[in-house]
Amino acid sequence: MAVTDTTIRFARANDAQTIHNFIQGLAQYEREPEAVEATPESIRAQLQSQQPPFECLLAEVNGEARGFALFFHNYSTWRGKQGIYLEDLYVPEQHRGVGIGELLLATLARIAETRGCPRLEWQVLDWNTPAINFYETLGAKVMNDWLPCRLQGPELSALAIKGATVT
Repeated sequence: MAVTDTTIRFARANDAQTIHNFIQGLAQYEREPEAVEATPESIRAQLQSQQPPFECLLAEVNGEARGFALFFHNYSTWRGKQGIYLEDLYVPEQHRGVGIGELLLATLARIAETRGCPRLEWQVLDWNTPAINFYETLGAKVMNDWLPCRLQGPELSALAIKGATVT
């Protein structure tokens, strides 16, 4: 299989099971298989909504999905423009090494430029050396001076109690 045999298309609601399978594969790879709360039904409903919270590219060879890139718009106050945030990029191990991941990222870069987005951003786990090396070969800068922060569960609720009611 050559990367030239690969087609990229936007996912539709009827691709929800495929997207969910990729999410589960990625969670397994990232050593957190129990963390997935999304379901094929929730993904389908979100893709059918008036304003879906994400977009998704599927890489296919002869109609078989071989990888995905799930993304959404973010916003840069410094640039004053929307960017694209890549939430998940995943190609199952048996399909790696033929250029599918690069084709997905290149297609997403093309979408960013077409939409006037000056940035394409994502995160990578610090232990994922193969991914870091792959991203750097494409010209990506791993921003070691920026650390991700997250509030969830009880900590999110505890802070929310202190918040103001917005009018």
